Amino acid sequence: MDAEQAGAILAEVDSIVARVRQSRLYRLTGALLVLWGAIVIAADLVGFVWPRGSVWTWAAANALGAAASFAMLRAGPDVPRRVPWRFLAAFALFVAFGLLWSVGFGRFGPRELDAFWPTLFLFGYALAGLWFGAAFAALGLGLSALVLAGYLWSGEWFNLWLAAVNGGGFILCGLWMRRA
Repeated sequence: MDAEQAGAILAEVDSIVARVRQSRLYRLTGALLVLWGAIVIAADLVGFVWPRGSVWTWAAANALGAAASFAMLRAGPDVPRRVPWRFLAAFALFVAFGLLWSVGFGRFGPRELDAFWPTLFLFGYALAGLWFGAAFAALGLGLSALVLAGYLWSGEWFNLWLAAVNGGGFILCGLWMRRA
């Protein structure tokens, strides 16, 4: 075996390792998307039936989702001993940005908040696509377009539209990603 053949074999091994990493990331992300899809559907349905309790519903849904996500991440096969501080800091900044604009400067109404938060997090998925694969970008951009379409044209059925498009979209994309 000469140096050129050895280099080709090492390149193929690196390619396989990269595909396995992406597959494992997609499987974990897929499970998280199914979880969050179910939570989003439930919260949007409660918001449709009981609009006045929407703030408390979403607070409880987000707390439940965060706890379940943390448990799923900790139970995963390649769990680091501690959560990377940069990830936590980035997530905290992301949420702080959303709160600053939606509650502080924006003074959004209920319908605007219902459109803002999903599209903000879907924007994060679209950005993740730059590092983790095109499926993330497609998920973020496609579902954002559907949320905006519902905001513009669904009228009083917007919460049901969000349950179907945002929550249902997460579940469908999660099931697809688990197969990738």
